[in-house]
Amino acid sequence: MSVKTGESGCRSVEVAVEVPGTPEQVWQAIATGPGITCWFVPTEVEEREGGAITFHFGAGVDAPGTVTAWEPPSRFAYEERDWSPNAPPLATELFVEARSGGICVVRMVHSLFASSDEWDDQLEGFEAGWGPYFHVLRLYSTHFPGQRCSGLRLMGEAPGSEPEAWNALAPALGLTGAAKGERRSTPASGVPPLAGVVERTGEGKHVHELILRLDEPAPGVAVIGAYTWGGKVHPVISLYLYGDRAEAVFASDEPLWQEWMTKQFSPVGEPSAVV
Repeated sequence: MSVKTGESGCRSVEVAVEVPGTPEQVWQAIATGPGITCWFVPTEVEEREGGAITFHFGAGVDAPGTVTAWEPPSRFAYEERDWSPNAPPLATELFVEARSGGICVVRMVHSLFASSDEWDDQLEGFEAGWGPYFHVLRLYSTHFPGQRCSGLRLMGEAPGSEPEAWNALAPALGLTGAAKGERRSTPASGVPPLAGVVERTGEGKHVHELILRLDEPAPGVAVIGAYTWGGKVHPVISLYLYGDRAEAVFASDEPLWQEWMTKQFSPVGEPSAVV
């Protein structure tokens, strides 16, 4: 089990990722609203201790919190009190540590005070869930540093199991059997254009998932997968588009993707926030 228990009763998990850039550049990506939006979900941050932070997961699902530490470019922290019913407050700290060769390590620590292991499953879920997003952070910092993002997050609900949902999602997007390093694209008709190189295929908890580094319809990243949370199976498509064409492409393609998702899967009811 990866959950650590401190003498004070604090239970925590830790994840880390290496990304290129100076501490100042990495700080902009992990501690500001525009930066976090480029690799996670649309986010707003009041850049000060005591400021508000809000993550927008789509379908009216927002996760608010309070900034508890603002120490550029090395430490950023926030606390979420309503992340789950009857749960203790969840504290999150991010540390930026410079390494040689123009690399920084970003460490994220999730902590909560609990007298039992009741919330350990959720903590371990957070630990596993950050893997794909940290991969997007690395791709963003490597290929699109400093660029603004126009993003789209689509969610549906699917009957049956997670593998069944993936087996419905992947063929429709031309991704069946995709392997790392291959170039894949959506079919010529019926789906908005999407093409790029496979950067990562599913592993661990998120086996039904794939990450593309896009060249069409604009430079960017796509995270496509089927996930189970809240007792339901959710197909999810997250698009991060960067550069001069991103905003215009988003404006034209967003309604097409919304229509496509609605035809393929049921609308989302009342999902819990997913990390």
